[in-house]
Amino acid sequence: MGSLDGHVVIVTGGAAGIGGALTTVLTQRGGAVVAVDVDEEAGRSKERSDPERIVFLHGDVSQKSTAAEAVELALSRFGRLTGVVNNAHASTQKPLMELTEHDWSLSFGTGFNATLFFMQAAYAELAKSGGSIVNFGSGAGLTGLETQASYAAAKEAIRGLSRVAANEWAKDKIRVNVVCPKAQTEGVAKWKSSHPEHYEEAAARIPLGYFGDPEKDIAPVVAFLLSDDSRYMTGQTLMADGGSIQLR
Repeated sequence: MGSLDGHVVIVTGGAAGIGGALTTVLTQRGGAVVAVDVDEEAGRSKERSDPERIVFLHGDVSQKSTAAEAVELALSRFGRLTGVVNNAHASTQKPLMELTEHDWSLSFGTGFNATLFFMQAAYAELAKSGGSIVNFGSGAGLTGLETQASYAAAKEAIRGLSRVAANEWAKDKIRVNVVCPKAQTEGVAKWKSSHPEHYEEAAARIPLGYFGDPEKDIAPVVAFLLSDDSRYMTGQTLMADGGSIQLR
């Protein structure tokens, strides 16, 4: 298990869901986390769970100033920055022809723009530490999932951005990789409760047979990419999806 002793990581959407699981696992492995989220109640609760290693920043990731604040908080609280995980992303599910300008702005604002802002804000500090960036893609973008146009487009834009940054920033020893998860989030749990037959059908199509646990199946992959164990990996997309999509 890769140690994160001495690592300081910004996690967007780090208060709950997959992001909350990331915050928990990264600190369990010895890291410190700046958890950025719009959910103040969940964020304060997460901070109280381990105040020595977790500091919460209440902020909207679509605002460039939030990224700068997160970097400043990492430095003032923990003295350095070694990693960024761009997990936060809000979107609406609608058929392509029904998506509004607001829907597109929401997805690209909280997804692509936020990822870019946090990467840019963290660049100088990550160049000092030889740090790691983990961005989140999605199988929805790889497969073109129906009703997910704004989300899928933003996720594929993030993957393109990540590959360019991996090449441009390799000279600075900054690594940039992408994780595409399939996880048992709160939303999936609600769907399982209300539509158990549909859930079982979907789970059966996953080669490993189940939706991943955020703490046990998704967060460890991200922790690996943040750790020195993955020091020779950059520009890659890793599918933490039980084998649903097997990249060639």
